[in-house]
Amino acid sequence: MRIRATVAAVSGALALSALVAPAAHADELVGDTKISNVVVNGGKPVVVAATGSKSVTVTFTATDNSGIAWAQPILYRGPDIDRAETGAIANSSDGTAKCTKVNATTSTCKATFTLKQRYNLINEVAGSWKVWALAAAEDGDYVQKDNAKSFKVQRLSKLTVNASPEPVKKGKTITVTGKLTRANWDTGTYTGYSGQSVKLQFRKKGTSTYKTLKTVKTNSKGDLKATVKASADGYYRYSFAGTSTTPAVNAAGDFVDVK
Repeated sequence: MRIRATVAAVSGALALSALVAPAAHADELVGDTKISNVVVNGGKPVVVAATGSKSVTVTFTATDNSGIAWAQPILYRGPDIDRAETGAIANSSDGTAKCTKVNATTSTCKATFTLKQRYNLINEVAGSWKVWALAAAEDGDYVQKDNAKSFKVQRLSKLTVNASPEPVKKGKTITVTGKLTRANWDTGTYTGYSGQSVKLQFRKKGTSTYKTLKTVKTNSKGDLKATVKASADGYYRYSFAGTSTTPAVNAAGDFVDVK
């Protein structure tokens, strides 16, 4: 019997609201069916902007000695599928994956999902997500995995930089300001990311490598400010290493002419 799932709003967040037989309590295996090679979004974190939606593709391999009849993946955030805080089912009409037969025992399966701001994405669900997956064989065997693959869903980050004055005399002080913001899925805007360590870096004109000068922290509004002594023509930038909920980002270098 196929597993079907629907997504419904619960207190402003979304949750997987219905899962029917076979029950989705934990991993289950009947027979020799297998799921392997699960890949989400090409192996990269899923990064979503402040507004709009993001299409996410999941691929995997399913095998059984009798061949694969059908398969279904579900994306969710939570300790397990029964306690999912939010999630997404495949965009197909019945929520299942499209499985293409490779040979008598093996199929490659693919499903596309939509993650959308204020639909199944709010700020508190950024971070680690999981793929629940089930593959059913032609002979009635099946395998069900509560966590077939873990992946990250992150809030898009932006980083700016401005070095001044420019031009500047050698040995004088340069003030480098900037701002680190990230998508706020609750409001559909970009807001400052406070208390984050960000590296101030410099690349001398004619070279290709940035070197870290110092590390500063963003204030409550995400603002950055640091001072350095002017030594040579070159580019200043801020560099953020990222967190589990927010991807790494580098500001475009700002050139300063030193006289």
